[in-house]
Amino acid sequence: MTTTTESKRDSMAELALYFLRLGFLGFGGPVALVGQMERELVNDKKWLSKEEMRESIAICQSLPGPLAIQVGIYVSWLRGGFWGAWVGGWCFILPNFVIVAALGALYVYLGDLQPVTAIFYGVSPAVIALILHSCYRLAKLGMEDWLQWAIAGFCLVVTVILQAEVALLFIGAGIVGILYYGSIFKRTPATLPIVVVPAAVAPIAPVATGSTLGKLLLFFLKAGSLTFGSGLVIVPFLEQGLVQQYGWLDQRQFLIAVAIGMISPGPVVITATFVGYLVAGFWGSLVSTIGIFLPSFLLVLIVAPILARHRGNANVQGFVKGAYAAAIGTILGACILLGKIAIGDWLTIAIGVVSLAILFRWKVSNPVLIAATAVVGLIAYPWLQPAWVMVK
Repeated sequence: MTTTTESKRDSMAELALYFLRLGFLGFGGPVALVGQMERELVNDKKWLSKEEMRESIAICQSLPGPLAIQVGIYVSWLRGGFWGAWVGGWCFILPNFVIVAALGALYVYLGDLQPVTAIFYGVSPAVIALILHSCYRLAKLGMEDWLQWAIAGFCLVVTVILQAEVALLFIGAGIVGILYYGSIFKRTPATLPIVVVPAAVAPIAPVATGSTLGKLLLFFLKAGSLTFGSGLVIVPFLEQGLVQQYGWLDQRQFLIAVAIGMISPGPVVITATFVGYLVAGFWGSLVSTIGIFLPSFLLVLIVAPILARHRGNANVQGFVKGAYAAAIGTILGACILLGKIAIGDWLTIAIGVVSLAILFRWKVSNPVLIAATAVVGLIAYPWLQPAWVMVK
C-alpha cells in the first residue's frame, strides 16, 4: 500500500514538474506545443505510445478549448487519473498566468508612457502578420476542397461588412458540411478541429466588484465552452464581444492583449488573463483564467471518453469540416478589421509586410519577432508620432 501511494506521489510530481517546465518554455502556438509533447512524452519519457499520443490529439481536436492545454490535460489523465489531470493541467497554465498577469499590471501602471506606446506602435502590425501566418498554417492543415474555401470566403466578406462575427454562420456552415460531407453522400472525411460559437453577456463597468467578477467569469466560461480549435479562432469573437458589443476594452487595448497572448509561452487564449486584469485587476485576471480553462478540464474528463467512441461519425465530422472553414474565413476577416487599427502609415505597413515575409521564409519564434519590432517602434515612434496619433 505504501509503495503504491509513493508511486502515485512520484507520478504526480513528475507531471507537475514536466508541465511547469513546458508552461514556462513552451512557445510557438498549439502545433509547436503538441509537437513538443509528442517528442518528449513518446520518444524521451516513454509515458505514452505513439498510437496513444495520436489518439489523444485526435480526440482533443474535436473538443472545445485550446488544443495544447486539452492534450496536456488528457495526457495527464492517462498518466495520473482524475487528480493527475488537474495537477498537470493547472501546472501547464500557472506559468502563463503569472507572466501575463504581471504584464497586465505593468501595462496598467505604465500604459500612458510614451515608450510603451512606441513599443506597441511597432508590435501591432507584427501581431497582424503572426495571425495571418498562423491562419495560413491552419488552412494548410484543414482546408481540402472548393466548398471549404467558398464557405471561408463568404464568412470573410460577411465579417468585414458587418464588422462582427455572426454565430449563425458557423451553425449554417456546419449544416452545409453535414449535407455535403456526411452520411447522406457516404463520405468519410478526415478528423479536423471544430469551431467557435461566441458567448454573450451584459456589459459591465471596469470595477472589481462581485458583480464585475461574476460577469467576467460567466463570459469566459461561455467562451471556453463554445470555442473550438486553435486559440486564434477565439480572437475575432473576443474582439467583437469585448470591444464592439460590451466596451470593456478599446481596439488598441485588444490588439495589445492579443500580442501578449502570442508572445507569452502557452496558449493564445491566455489573452483572457490580460483582459481580466485590465477590466478588474488581479481578481479579474484570476476569474478570467479560471473561466477560459475550466471547461477544458470538464470536457476532457467527462466528454473525451464518450467522444473517443463516436468521433468517427461521418455527420459529426461533416459539421466540423464546414465549421472549420467558417473559422478560417472569420479569422481573415478579423485580420482586416484589426489591421485598420494596427496599420496607419508607411512604416507600420513595412513592419507588417517584412514580418510576414520573415515568418514565411525563416522559422522565427514569436518573442524574437515581437522584440525586434518593439525596438523598431521605440526608435521610430518619436519621429512619426503625429501620424500615429491620427490613427489611434
